[in-house]
Amino acid sequence: MALKIIPAHWHLGSLRQWHWISSAVCLVGMLMFAATGITLNHAAIIPATPVVTSIESVLPPSVLDAVIVPDSEKAQLSKELRAWLEHELSIYIPASARGEWSDEEVYVALPRPGGDAWLSIDLAGGDILYERTTRGWIAYLNDLHKGRDTGTAWSWFIDVFAIACVVFCVSGLLLLQRHAGSRPSTWPMVGLGLVIPLILIILFVH
Repeated sequence: MALKIIPAHWHLGSLRQWHWISSAVCLVGMLMFAATGITLNHAAIIPATPVVTSIESVLPPSVLDAVIVPDSEKAQLSKELRAWLEHELSIYIPASARGEWSDEEVYVALPRPGGDAWLSIDLAGGDILYERTTRGWIAYLNDLHKGRDTGTAWSWFIDVFAIACVVFCVSGLLLLQRHAGSRPSTWPMVGLGLVIPLILIILFVH
């Protein structure tokens, strides 16, 4: 007897529509996450040569005067300072970035997917030291997979993408149930998808 898990009010046409729409939404993202799952699993043997870019400069007095040491040890950089850095040195500092302030300097950590960056400003003389490290496209995509230093928008995308994947899988399961009566191998194959990972975890993952 076929397992009856499909709701009675769900028509086959509606179910297929949910399935193909969710699969279309998930297609590109699923390919990316599947490919980066392989690269993450073999990260130790995939070469990555870091490329380091350094910039040294000096703030003009007018901009340095606009840098006011805040009361707290972690605070935003001034709008004037961020605008000058972006216009003159092509250094983008997001408004959400927080600096670590002291009487002598401000240090800003700028983590990003596939690399890292930081900025140091001497508050007395206005000397700037900026360093950016990139580790290539594979590292960038791997960090997108993990959601590492990717920001709020990408975090929301991952959540929405995961929900779409759940819809895709559940609608696919319901379609399998719908046709299982004429395809006896349906549930054994579905069961393999559960049993094989469990056996590997029990025997080999410690």
